[in-house]
Amino acid sequence: MSEEIFDLIVIGAGPGGYVAAIRSSQLGQKVLVVEQRPTMGGVCLNEGCIPSKALLDSSEHFALARDKFAGHGIEINPPTMNVPKMVARKDDVVKKLTDGIAYLFKKNKVQVVKGSGKVAAPKGDGVHRVEVSDGGNVTVVCGKRILLATGGVPVEVPSLPFDGETIVSSKEALCFTSVPEHLVVVGAGYIGLELGSVWRRLGAKVTVVEMLPKMLPFTDGEVTDALMKILKKQGIAFRMGTQVTGIEKKNGKAVLQLKAGDKTEEMECDKVLVAVGRKPVLTGLGLEDAGVSTNGNGRVAVNDNYETSSPGIYAIGDIVPGPLLAHKASEEGVVFAERFAGKDVKVNYDTIPGIAYTWPEAASVGKTEQALQEEGIPYAAGRFPFMANGRARCMDEIDGFVKILAHKETDAVLGVHIVGPRASDMIAEAVAVMSYGGTAHDIGAMFHAHPTLAEAVKEAALDVHKAVIHA
Repeated sequence: MSEEIFDLIVIGAGPGGYVAAIRSSQLGQKVLVVEQRPTMGGVCLNEGCIPSKALLDSSEHFALARDKFAGHGIEINPPTMNVPKMVARKDDVVKKLTDGIAYLFKKNKVQVVKGSGKVAAPKGDGVHRVEVSDGGNVTVVCGKRILLATGGVPVEVPSLPFDGETIVSSKEALCFTSVPEHLVVVGAGYIGLELGSVWRRLGAKVTVVEMLPKMLPFTDGEVTDALMKILKKQGIAFRMGTQVTGIEKKNGKAVLQLKAGDKTEEMECDKVLVAVGRKPVLTGLGLEDAGVSTNGNGRVAVNDNYETSSPGIYAIGDIVPGPLLAHKASEEGVVFAERFAGKDVKVNYDTIPGIAYTWPEAASVGKTEQALQEEGIPYAAGRFPFMANGRARCMDEIDGFVKILAHKETDAVLGVHIVGPRASDMIAEAVAVMSYGGTAHDIGAMFHAHPTLAEAVKEAALDVHKAVIHA
């Protein structure tokens, strides 16, 4: 393999890397992927997006059976949860999807070599080399271009070092073999709220500790306020504006030292999930020797073609500027491949949706109301509550609303924010409309089948012009 020169070597088979590899191969490139995991898909598929959603779905079914079936006339004995079986189902979902990527690689003639990749110092001959280490063996592979797509890892808090048992990351929180008695979640972002929701539904006492004054800090304030109220009703406790300054382990328990303003206290629990964010994986890649520069935020600096400061070396996904989201990395992977095929394409970073897969879900795209106010952009807002939506009423899921923000003068949709059932699916309409420069009037004039949750989007658009029918 060392004598073969590939058109493209991709380091990392996560949602950015594997998509870039497949699309590049479809466009006629000879592609090799370097991946250190035994399976494809990166963090998202193996220990992130997919396994967490599998557990969320299982816990939602359990909560429905326990809390809502009786209201539908379905009478059953109180349900019980077999946690090991739930986790086994999650693992099966992951396996089927990772096997699917391996199949797609084979179908599209993408070659794979297992091990950790390090970019070798250039020799000035126009060929890039990657040293692949697998145990004690090192193999050198050669390519005309290299794409770095190594993803991210959880941020470790100095006062809360991971031990894999008591102080855990999201990876371990996906694999608990029993329901914790008291789970403390440090961090009120997407990951913390989602996994906190899973274990709360299954019976754990859950306390979310966040040093900032609000959860989901980049989400519309009206959405986060509504979601917090709902999660509190579900039994999740919140300690906002609070820092964890230290931890002691006593008799199999963890005792956290908390500080809020001038007040300090201790809190006992049996599991601590640290979910304060993620950081790019850059160590061990040989970036300095390869001449690859990073910016002030520790991300790899790239141009519009995703090329780094070193010609022929490119980067996408979590290691470049922008939100650390799987769908952002995948779009960058496609655009990276297609631009080299002469296609005039680009990622529209203004329409990247962000979603909290709690229940109900929270989904947003575009500007928040707070951002519009700060930037002095004139806007009109339309809102529609799910309690007035027929389908939501039939589902007994009436919490939340849709909010649409449109430019006051042009009517262009600037932002859409949803908290409610299946918000993650409904936000796609907003992304489509905004991607093509659509207006609130456009949404209000579109057919929305009745009865559907999506009618709430139409009604919110009508409310921008105070023409809403059902509220």
